[in-house]
Amino acid sequence: METLHIIGGGLAGSEAAWQAAEQGIDVVIHEMRPKVETFAHTSGNLAEMVCSNSFRSDDSEQNAVGLLHWEMRAAGGLIMEMADAHRLPAGGALAVDREAFSQAVTDRLTAHPRICVEHGEIADLPESGIWIIATGPLTSTALGAAIQQETGAERLAFFDAIAPIVYADSINMDVAWRQSRYDKGDTEEERKAYLNCPMTRDQYEAFIDALLAADKTEFHEGETASYFDGCLPIEVMAERGRETLRHGPMKPVGLTNTHKPEEKAYAVVQLRRDNALGTLYNIVGFQTKMKYGAQQDVFKTIPGLEDASFARLGGIHRNTFINSPTLLDDQMRLKSRPNIRFAGQITGVEGYVESAAMGLLAGRMAAAQIKGGHLPPPDPETATGALITHITGGAEAKTFQPMNVNFGLFPPVTGIKGGRKRRPERYKAYTDRAKASFQTWLDSQTI
Repeated sequence: METLHIIGGGLAGSEAAWQAAEQGIDVVIHEMRPKVETFAHTSGNLAEMVCSNSFRSDDSEQNAVGLLHWEMRAAGGLIMEMADAHRLPAGGALAVDREAFSQAVTDRLTAHPRICVEHGEIADLPESGIWIIATGPLTSTALGAAIQQETGAERLAFFDAIAPIVYADSINMDVAWRQSRYDKGDTEEERKAYLNCPMTRDQYEAFIDALLAADKTEFHEGETASYFDGCLPIEVMAERGRETLRHGPMKPVGLTNTHKPEEKAYAVVQLRRDNALGTLYNIVGFQTKMKYGAQQDVFKTIPGLEDASFARLGGIHRNTFINSPTLLDDQMRLKSRPNIRFAGQITGVEGYVESAAMGLLAGRMAAAQIKGGHLPPPDPETATGALITHITGGAEAKTFQPMNVNFGLFPPVTGIKGGRKRRPERYKAYTDRAKASFQTWLDSQTI
């Protein structure tokens, strides 16, 4: 049978390769790293996580992304298997040791008898063969130009930011304390998964002043700053109002300072473990476009981080995606070149899990095509189906922007009226319906 070629070895490309190979298809992954580096990546490994180490909520009954976790596990997803294997305590979220996770994905893929990895840049759209482009937000300039020339449209893009990582032994634990918000978690380790740095009102006001005055990365002439709302730089949030951060990533609710239990913090900065050893912590929600020197000056005003040493500072990068509702069919194929599928974040989904889920679909659809069959997408009542429906026609093309999975993308459930009090019942109805539908979709396939 024909070989499947995949451009890009991120989470989407890795999952696509695994799914196709498990169905008996030979796969070549074309990954330009480490020969061609990017701003955000630090290695040549596959499935490297650059912005965060969190896959977000793992609750498959009350959360849409948790439901997506469930669906990918049900489909034998490699990304979820390796995430579970390298999971870190995160109080109900699924966070991983990012280096161990990436290495494990790389090892499993390179050991698969049907998968070959070739390192080098693909600069043009392939004329023949079955291909998946899963190059993500950091698509190379040359390939991006080829996509633009083929589609005849401006590439859409927004800017994405990365949060800094701190060495754990440089955090002052006489000030910081361990606690997950609302003590969430099934074990003592989960309930103490985060480090918390408290601020008084005066300290918070001084922090906001320093943040607003700090030197920041400037955009090139002609570029406009368009951000994804789920990953706003903290200084952009602060510009929207001095209290914005205190009601966002720095909210003090659900936390009690074990050093001073009688004092209520005005704001709290949280840090989440970034590796299994517990030697690295990332500052939660602190994506930034401040220049490096300014970052150290500003972040060291946070109580408990006065002597912080940074393993990695934050940064901002251009995040490219295509207008999928106009360019792709319901098989994720480029309408003008049906031998080419797109998968992952470049299609306009946002988030690690969403990107990997689109890779899972693209890999299975390509495998079915190579075998001479046709695999319809899952029903839009499922999390995976809701995403592909959104990007291939459900969204308004004129205002298309990257989207996380959420229950607003699902067909409404019937028989349950609105209202906050009935939200848990309504979400449970969404997830029960989705799980049954997704299992039916899986059972309909011959693997």
